[in-house]
Amino acid sequence: MASPRAQGDDPTSSHWDDDGAETAGFNAKRKKKVAKIYQALNSDPTDVAALRRMAISEGGLLTDEMRRKVWPKLLNVNTSDPPPVSGENLRQMSKDYQQVLLDVRRSLRRFPPGMPKEQREGLQEELIDIILLVLERNPQLHYYQGYHDIVVTFLLVVGERLATSLVEKVSTHHLRDFMDPTMDNTKHILNYLMPIIDQVNPELHDFMQSAEVGTIFALSWLITWFGHVLSDFRHVVRLYDFFLACHPLMPIYFAAVIVLYREEEVLDCDCDMASVHHLLSQIPQDLPYEMLISRAGDLFVQFPPSRLAWEAAAQQQANKTAASTFKDFELASTQQRPDMVLRQRFRGLLRTETRAKDVLTKPRTNRFVKLAVMGLTVALGAAALAMMKSALEWAPKFQLQLFP
Repeated sequence: MASPRAQGDDPTSSHWDDDGAETAGFNAKRKKKVAKIYQALNSDPTDVAALRRMAISEGGLLTDEMRRKVWPKLLNVNTSDPPPVSGENLRQMSKDYQQVLLDVRRSLRRFPPGMPKEQREGLQEELIDIILLVLERNPQLHYYQGYHDIVVTFLLVVGERLATSLVEKVSTHHLRDFMDPTMDNTKHILNYLMPIIDQVNPELHDFMQSAEVGTIFALSWLITWFGHVLSDFRHVVRLYDFFLACHPLMPIYFAAVIVLYREEEVLDCDCDMASVHHLLSQIPQDLPYEMLISRAGDLFVQFPPSRLAWEAAAQQQANKTAASTFKDFELASTQQRPDMVLRQRFRGLLRTETRAKDVLTKPRTNRFVKLAVMGLTVALGAAALAMMKSALEWAPKFQLQLFP
């Protein structure tokens, strides 16, 4: 099935080459990667770990055509299954319809420039139907503003039929914490941002703490997977390749590397909340995405979520049980502040240069293997990790912790 974006207009089809020139070297590299992706797809069973490595590595999945084949595998969705069917009068019965309608009407810039009005309006109607159907089938999920920015990305890449199944899976897994009745878990996930920054650049961390800027500037990045703040669709889908192949907390690591990349700009700001928030909330459109993706992966391997959470919990003397039974995504319930705890624990222990060097010199191949295994946990559960303990000694920390 063709996606709403014409394949000839696929902006990701040649984005490895900054000048757009189809050099012989580029073509050879691209063909080699395409062959590896098809080899993984045609394996019996499908080599999901290899597909995750391809999605993470430079260039991602290359084209929308490839994404339509690989994204379902990354999410363990059977494309031969019939799509979900909604009940009658879905729009009339849904308590979220009016808010969804308003948000979708405001989403004009998320559609390709030059798209005929009739086609865009048809896609907006499909967007509304997908959202309402997923909410109807999963009453435990609660709509939030920004959810439509994620759904429209799937719609534009894979079309309505497949998008519904993929969105339902990602909503009940990767996005589950954003769809709670309250924002407690979303705030908790945002609280990972400052500990990551502190591990790499304590000076930048302390400056942001002094400015009392908080983490709200990154909220729209996190809950839309950057779809709301990036104007170039090729960058959005490249990030979706990366996020779908990795641990659900990877978007917060990517947010951290953006802040770290802008260190000089931040430190040149006046040290007050308004100035720093204004700077960070205006995300540059010309970021070096491949470099930042690589660095986010390095940081994840160096400082996995369970390590950051354990360090935070270990400093909380008032609740020993919480420290010993902590699961990712549940720290919010203990009212702990991992950013403050880690700042006190690690201040002065390591020099910034040493930590940055350690992060950036991790063996890249090892990182891809680890990130792929982390992604496998999402699709296959603890069984995948049980088979790979020898390859990843710290993997058991994540067993059955992603989605309790």
